Amino acid sequence: ITVLVNHIPLVAVLEPGELIIRKDGQEINMAVAGGLVEVRDNDHVVVLADTAEHAAEIDEQRAEEARKRAEELLKEKMGDAKEYAAVAAKLQRELARLKVARKHRNRKGIKID
Repeated sequence: ITVLVNHIPLVAVLEPGELIIRKDGQEINMAVAGGLVEVRDNDHVVVLADTAEHAAEIDEQRAEEARKRAEELLKEKMGDAKEYAAVAAKLQRELARLKVARKHRNRKGIKID
C-alpha cells in the first residue's frame, strides 16, 4: 500500500516486499517480511516487521543462493503441505530481498549481469 498524508487509520499484515520510507526529501529502501503496519490518525505509521534489511546491506549473492536452495526444497516438499508452505514463504522472502537489492544497485548505476 502507499500511505500519504491524511491516510485513513488502518492495520494490515506485511507481505514480503519492499518498504520505501520518504521523509524530508530522504528515501530509505528496505526489504521486509512478516509483521504488521499500522497507520494512525495523526499521519504516524508504525511498522513491526519480523525481518527488515536496508537495501544497501543485502548481500545479493547470498540472497540468490538462498533463493535457489528454497526453490530446490520446494520441489522436495510437494507432499507435505505444512513444510511446503514454510518453504514457499522463505522463497517469497528471498525474492523480495533480491528485488530490493537489485533495484538499489540499479539506482547506483551498477550494471546487472
